[in-house]
Amino acid sequence: MTCRRYLDFVEAGGYREQRWWSEEGWAWCRREGASAPLFWRDEGGGAWSVLRFGRRIDLPPEEPVQHVSWHEADACARFLGRRLPTEFEWEVAASVGPDGAKRRHPWGDDPPGLAHANLGQRSDGPAPVGAYPAGMSARGCHQMLGDVWEWTSSDFEAYPGFRTFPYREYSEVFFGSGYKVLRGGSWATAPVAARPTFRNWDFAIRRQIFSGFRCARDAA
Repeated sequence: MTCRRYLDFVEAGGYREQRWWSEEGWAWCRREGASAPLFWRDEGGGAWSVLRFGRRIDLPPEEPVQHVSWHEADACARFLGRRLPTEFEWEVAASVGPDGAKRRHPWGDDPPGLAHANLGQRSDGPAPVGAYPAGMSARGCHQMLGDVWEWTSSDFEAYPGFRTFPYREYSEVFFGSGYKVLRGGSWATAPVAARPTFRNWDFAIRRQIFSGFRCARDAA
């Protein structure tokens, strides 16, 4: 989801209309007093800025939106007539090739290179959508690794047959509806850790992480 598309939601009054939000999300929005993503500011006259590492810059319209909570992502997806993907839908889109075989990465089995993804803090933020055509998935999805962690609709639960390793405190204690799954890594994620199978998780209210989202819709 680009900043440009997300701005449509903001300027259409999305943060003032309860119909786009879940009950829990609307309660969070009112309690937080949210009116835009974290660090955004309305400069007037249709101009917006974003604070990035202490420096305020013009809002980059083609970059993926970041610093949005799960509730914001869910509400914006509803506004657009879409939804957040499940983590399984996300992984298929990111790693299944045209022959139906699983790939190690969206582009194939080669490790992430400079042409594939925005990883490893090579920049101070996301790259514009379409900046890494060599990293596109077989289903035509851009930048599924790097740039921003992507919220999914899935709760963080154990896979069938899960066994604790190396210790239960690493992930098992977080299983349940209190945490939502994020996929894909961000611009700050080390390439060695960026893979379509990696599961991150966080509270639905979390905004300060490098989190964004992409939308899905049901097949006709």
